[in-house]
Amino acid sequence: MDTYKFSRGGISFEDPTAPTTDKSVLAFLPSISVVPLKQHSGSLASPVVRVGDTIHEGELLARPQDPGGADIHAPIPGEIVQTYGWDMQPAQKNEAFVIKFKGGFEILGKKREEFPWRDISPFKLRALINEAGIVEMSGSGRPLQNLFVEKLGEERTRTLTVRCVFDDPWLVADAVLCREHAPQVAEGACIAARAAEADRIIFAVSKNRKETGKVLLEEAKKRERSVTLVQVGSRYPQRGRREMEIALRKYERKTLESLGALVFIGPAELVAVYDAVTLRKPLISRYIAVGGSAVQHPAVVNARIGMRVGELFQQCGGFKKEPEYVGFGSTLRGRKASSPDLNGLNEPVTKTTYAVFAESAAPFSFLKKIPFVKHSRPGTSCINCGLCRTVCPVGLDPDGIYKRLTTSGYDEAYSYLIAECHGCACCEAVCPSRLPLCTVIKGLSPSVSTSRSVSEVISMEQTR
Repeated sequence: MDTYKFSRGGISFEDPTAPTTDKSVLAFLPSISVVPLKQHSGSLASPVVRVGDTIHEGELLARPQDPGGADIHAPIPGEIVQTYGWDMQPAQKNEAFVIKFKGGFEILGKKREEFPWRDISPFKLRALINEAGIVEMSGSGRPLQNLFVEKLGEERTRTLTVRCVFDDPWLVADAVLCREHAPQVAEGACIAARAAEADRIIFAVSKNRKETGKVLLEEAKKRERSVTLVQVGSRYPQRGRREMEIALRKYERKTLESLGALVFIGPAELVAVYDAVTLRKPLISRYIAVGGSAVQHPAVVNARIGMRVGELFQQCGGFKKEPEYVGFGSTLRGRKASSPDLNGLNEPVTKTTYAVFAESAAPFSFLKKIPFVKHSRPGTSCINCGLCRTVCPVGLDPDGIYKRLTTSGYDEAYSYLIAECHGCACCEAVCPSRLPLCTVIKGLSPSVSTSRSVSEVISMEQTR
């Protein structure tokens, strides 16, 4: 089978402090749940309950105020005892309901009837998915309905692309989902394809996960005919939208198959879609990779949204020693916990929390694990080695942009180049001087409309 990948740049790396793909662990149910009102790309959701109310598992807590918002549901039954607020990064505020566990469960441990969905219209499917509060379960948390709708007017042909690409070791929760819940991932893909009004489904699987791809393909073909397995590269950032589209357009040219507009979705979203449509279950839990150098037993944990990060680490045996740094997401692109109390350990899991880590050393010390880079003291000057240019998948000059921004500030003439950066952080990972290249470039990047379209970028890649 041919392997399709993006043309240049990128890195291959491992992080031994991340969990393995062996199996998942079911987290204990928290006695206190902290449920944020902002778990999506829009503004804070508007509460429909208040302090003192008794609520049921899965009950609606808040509705969105704008198109970027999503419904928020109760992960556990109980009483709302207070509200809680904290500052996020970048400068935003979040608020949360604090729920004290009480009462019985409406969903947990009970067999539920599966509702047939094949006769439901795409419009109704999108409504069911939206009512379940499903968002893209990484990044900014864009509502899934928006992802489906935005492609409807682009082309008559659409292809739903399932991103089973694990180029970052901290994406292990999705890998475990694919292995433990292949039928649900496949069924969710079929539902999502109908909701997106897509003509076909592609499982894009990295070449180091061939067996996973075969299992998903077999499950999907039991349900749909127009399903294809495409093998793509495993070099980071292959999972990115731009890099994934470059790979699939190469497949399109090779096979002469017309893919039309590509709708990208991940395994976590597909399982949530399956639950929402066939079980009428809102998004109240998710698989999370829990690890880091300070953690005793890294693991993939199936946890309720609203569970505090400190409890997740307890689920994994606690700490070897007190962590210096607690973060969310990948150690390559993650963020520091925003909540200041207990070093961020009280910050809750949200819909977009795919990984959490606790480091016993300095922030992002994983950089020392890149084998071909010898790092010097953090913050030293650029030595003009050119490694950042070599690994940039977009073909930018990160050190040059960084120097311009740190010496002269934002320059309108550089807005075009700044907008091209999509924040993969490959440049930071290989920089011997450990300069915050990507952080500065993206941090100073204003909202501009000068970036080339994806089609233009792909066209450039094809002519190289």
